[in-house]
Amino acid sequence: MTYFRGFSTAVATVVLVVLGGCCGGGHGVVDVPTEELGICSSGVTIHGYKCQEIQVQTKDGYILSVQRILEGRYRSDNGVKKQPVIIQHGVLVDGMTWLLNSPEQNLPLILADKGYDVWIANTRGTRFSRHHTSLDPSSPAFWDWSWDELVTYDLPAVFDHVSQETGHKIHYIGHSLGTLILIASLAEGKLVEQLQSVAFLSPIAYLSHMTTVIGAVAARSLLPQVVTKALGVEEFNPKGKAVGNFLKSLCIRPRVDCYDLLSAFTGKNCCLNSSTVELFLKNEPQSTSTKNMVHLSQIVRYGVLAKFNYGRMDYNLRHYGRINPPLYDLSKIPRDIPIFISYGGRDALSDLRDVGHLLEILKSHDVDKLTVQYIENYAHADFIMGINANNDVYKYVTAFITKHGSV
Repeated sequence: MTYFRGFSTAVATVVLVVLGGCCGGGHGVVDVPTEELGICSSGVTIHGYKCQEIQVQTKDGYILSVQRILEGRYRSDNGVKKQPVIIQHGVLVDGMTWLLNSPEQNLPLILADKGYDVWIANTRGTRFSRHHTSLDPSSPAFWDWSWDELVTYDLPAVFDHVSQETGHKIHYIGHSLGTLILIASLAEGKLVEQLQSVAFLSPIAYLSHMTTVIGAVAARSLLPQVVTKALGVEEFNPKGKAVGNFLKSLCIRPRVDCYDLLSAFTGKNCCLNSSTVELFLKNEPQSTSTKNMVHLSQIVRYGVLAKFNYGRMDYNLRHYGRINPPLYDLSKIPRDIPIFISYGGRDALSDLRDVGHLLEILKSHDVDKLTVQYIENYAHADFIMGINANNDVYKYVTAFITKHGSV
């Protein structure tokens, strides 16, 4: 099967936006295989910015790719240390998704031009983060992780490296899954001392009310007891035959409309350039672990934010010392951390009711430390691929982190 042709192209687009940061689009994409160049060469230096490719090792041995954009095109700060910003992508994509628009339209380069020290993180399993101190991606053990491990290992590794290199507290911006792993970190008291402020775009903490039928069907099909046997793989590769066949099987289900898959998953996005999907498919998708997709689906099925449920009491007892996996207690998020939340009225994944649940938990947050933006006509993908995102979202994000910058 040729995955990026005909029906399979549409399926590829769908899986990329399920619970994750989708596409980027508009202008400035270099038409070369980014696997050969790296993210700095393919998305940053072509626009006249300086960019460093960095490797960061996690405590469990994964070697993560990180890109650092230390300065903008026009600004000089005469040696003054700049405030660092970590930008985190969603699932099934990598950091390149932030860079697919022109410098005036993509968030990392906008921040660099405004004088910030920008760090683009790439989670384990993505194309430039497929190395380990002892494991190979062909080994099932390489893929034995979920977003729990992103909370426990990936984010702390990147934060520690940025803190050591800059000596500053860190501003953090995440989209979709990039919001979930920071929310879970804060609920466990992680990273609190290193954070300066947080911005959540299309936040995902709860998914019980997502309005996409095909997404709900997919989530309820990903069961820990059967999924690896059904797919035959530990790596969830959207370009692979096994995952392609799995997605095809969903599209023949009753009430599942696969005609316009992008809108079916994300909601009706308002502001996409007509060429964005084509440009996106030149750079993405990325692999994640099947276990990670199962864990995300558990948020939909169970309606709570908890550690991975192995689906068997004996397995849960072995890992957690209890029958049910521990919950992430969001009420423990520190009230004085500056938080910016932006969400959309048409988002089929980050649904209004689920975002409302998160906001209800945050109702006791310090009033001067919580800023909430609601954009009625935005859906899930508009926040990183919308042609108006700079004016609609990014200028408010930069104003927020400027307001809550280092003293």
